[in-house]
Amino acid sequence: MAPRRRQSLKSQRKDKKRHTLNLRIKTELKKTLKKLQGSILAKNIEEAKKFLIEAISKLAKAAKKDVIHKNTARRRISRLSKKVAKLSA
Repeated sequence: MAPRRRQSLKSQRKDKKRHTLNLRIKTELKKTLKKLQGSILAKNIEEAKKFLIEAISKLAKAAKKDVIHKNTARRRISRLSKKVAKLSA
């Protein structure tokens, strides 16, 4: 019984570390997306393009690390790119 308990404690520690890392990645991503949405609503083209590049990078990294699903990241990138393209056109 002792080895199983040790392993469960270790897995709890690992889960906690993963959770904090994933949470940090998600909050940074949300902040970037909010900045992008704000610049789109303000119709600031240059700022929107800058934030789009940053958002694409963070979405791709989050998908790479399995924080979000890869198709979700691709879908969001596509929709945001369309919005910025429509703004600049």
